[in-house]
Amino acid sequence: MTAVAQRELSPVPLMQLATAFWAFKTLAAAHELDLFPRLSGTPGVTSLELAEAWGIEERPADMLLTGCSALGLLEKREGRYVNSPLAEEFLVRGRPYYFGGFVQMLDQRLYPGWGRLTEAIRTNRPTTWDPVVQDSLFDGEDPELLAVFWEAMHSLSTFTARELGRAIDLSDARRLLDVGGGSAAYDIELCRLHPDLTATVYDLPKVVDIAAGKVREAGLDGRIETVAGDFFADASLPGGHDTVLLSMILHDWAEERGRAILQKCWTALPSGGRLVIAELLVDDERTGPPAAALMSLNMLVETEGRNYTPAEYEAWLAELGFVDVHTVWFEAPGANGAVIGRKP
Repeated sequence: MTAVAQRELSPVPLMQLATAFWAFKTLAAAHELDLFPRLSGTPGVTSLELAEAWGIEERPADMLLTGCSALGLLEKREGRYVNSPLAEEFLVRGRPYYFGGFVQMLDQRLYPGWGRLTEAIRTNRPTTWDPVVQDSLFDGEDPELLAVFWEAMHSLSTFTARELGRAIDLSDARRLLDVGGGSAAYDIELCRLHPDLTATVYDLPKVVDIAAGKVREAGLDGRIETVAGDFFADASLPGGHDTVLLSMILHDWAEERGRAILQKCWTALPSGGRLVIAELLVDDERTGPPAAALMSLNMLVETEGRNYTPAEYEAWLAELGFVDVHTVWFEAPGANGAVIGRKP
């Protein structure tokens, strides 16, 4: 490295990496304190007014408002702080696409687990739950936090489903099986996009109850049904579907168990049927992208899995007998691509 190149290097990128949690905790604190619902539909507040309303000193109120404004969560108009369009749309409770549950889940569940990332690396075990005393990451989980988790996943999945629906052609699909379909966010969005599509959400009993409620809220009872089951314990998946979707599922599991899920998907599909795997894909060189690589580390903290590459998924599908296997890329909060294969 030349002397000029050495002089041009700067620790600024390291400073940004090292202090990245400052921005998240500012957002999380504002959310926990219900700042954004408080400001919704109002002419805004000054730091003194907020301090008086919360019964705190003006100094921290001023700092929080300034920090949220710097992050694009608030705007200042005529000396008063108001919600930015981003905060108004996604951080006010009761909004159709409320994202605050995801913030709360990250803050209460994952932030402490990530604080023990070194331990997870050394032990190859999750840090948000104990596999010795729990059968799964949801076993024994606090019901209130679990409800927050599913609300968070619904918001995240809604926008991801919308982008998936734009990126791949499902116009000829008629019956979709959403394996591990969670709160039915994908099914709701894909059925809205394709009027001739019907869907089945297949998940654990306590999860499909949540899905059924979301389907009712969306007014799609007649087109989306729920089936309770366990894709490891059940001998087979529900049949009669021309498309099977695995959305943000396989990254939870080690390769052996992921391949077992894929085998059941193969068996459930008729000739000509299609399998769609939507995930945050790590590139084949294993150098990024950052969202997928960091989500993979999140799987170390949370699960036995990791984020896989397109080449890995394509090889697994080809080994099962799928043809026309290919990857479609897109940009969304929960996924960046879909690996698709057809059963001959």
